[in-house]
Amino acid sequence: MSNKEFAIQLINQIPDYKLGYAIAYLQGLYADEVSDDEFCAKLLEDYQNSTDKGEFVSFEEAVKMCEVDINAIQN
Repeated sequence: MSNKEFAIQLINQIPDYKLGYAIAYLQGLYADEVSDDEFCAKLLEDYQNSTDKGEFVSFEEAVKMCEVDINAIQN
């Protein structure tokens, strides 16, 4: 059973007088997703329209620049 099917099964078992709580929670989760998507889309748009993008730095270069021992933090 998928998570969505399980969620629907649980919702079907909730008494009508408690469904408002479930609906409010689900709306909050959905609103967060929409907000996150809009925020990320705006960041990408700002970056694409920016004239000051700077240089690309590889992960390895960034590690060296920050003087981080990546082996010490991997585990």
